[in-house]
Amino acid sequence: MRVLIIGAQGQLGTEITKVYAGNKVIGADLDGDGLHIDIGDQQATHELITSKVKPDLLVNVAAAHNVPKCEENPEWSYLINAIAPRTMAIACRKIGARMIHVSTDYVFGNGGEQPFVETDLPAPLSVYAASKLAGEHLVAAEHPTNHITIRTAAIYGAAPCRAKGGKNFVNLMLDLAASRPEVKVVTDEYTTPTFTGDLAQQMKLLAEKAEPGLYHTTCQGGCSWYEFAQAIFEETRTETNLVKATASEFQTTVKRPNYSILENKHAQDQGLDIMPPWREALKAYLATH
Repeated sequence: MRVLIIGAQGQLGTEITKVYAGNKVIGADLDGDGLHIDIGDQQATHELITSKVKPDLLVNVAAAHNVPKCEENPEWSYLINAIAPRTMAIACRKIGARMIHVSTDYVFGNGGEQPFVETDLPAPLSVYAASKLAGEHLVAAEHPTNHITIRTAAIYGAAPCRAKGGKNFVNLMLDLAASRPEVKVVTDEYTTPTFTGDLAQQMKLLAEKAEPGLYHTTCQGGCSWYEFAQAIFEETRTETNLVKATASEFQTTVKRPNYSILENKHAQDQGLDIMPPWREALKAYLATH
């Protein structure tokens, strides 16, 4: 099987590349060792898929996910997060390829009290979130019978996070603990930490066996960012002064949901949910990294 991974050099793309070892894997990104592609160039993206590679499966993990930058430049955000996925979907439909597209828990707004399922109504609060939701709709509209769109959350993995200076949240917390007298983390924003190694395996299973449509794909359970940091320090036996804070104490131009925990209901209904509890995933990650 020919697998084209767009965004192959990123945090999730690196793990996706690993799980498809043994297949004919073609990686594409803005830079790096594979093919070079700027997905904002619609013609080049279409030609890459329909003429140069002709994959059986396209996995799109490329995105504009620097949230403040998206707020400052909405045209760029919509180009990368909505128009580019639409171009990919059209190209995949033309050649009969399955497409997997990655979206975000940020499509949900404030006020949640229980995990969101796929049929819950989104309410994006930011340009980033709105552009990702637009991408979901456009992929579904252009390639309705052979696409998988996944929403995930708070990912971390071995590969650098290129939009965040190379550090995931785990690395950041450990670095702060080593360099500052105290570490302040918010207690009033809730999500589900998700290890990219587990996520990549789940995406592969959905690509192979799932019906077309939208899937929530995170580790099980949820926590505040403070509780995530607390777990990191406990699992690594790091001593630090961890201080509770609220989101209002941090200066930001971007609105973020205070609760965006997801339930993997669509995958569960098909017997395809293999994601572990978030704390078990953290332990497994720390044991090998």
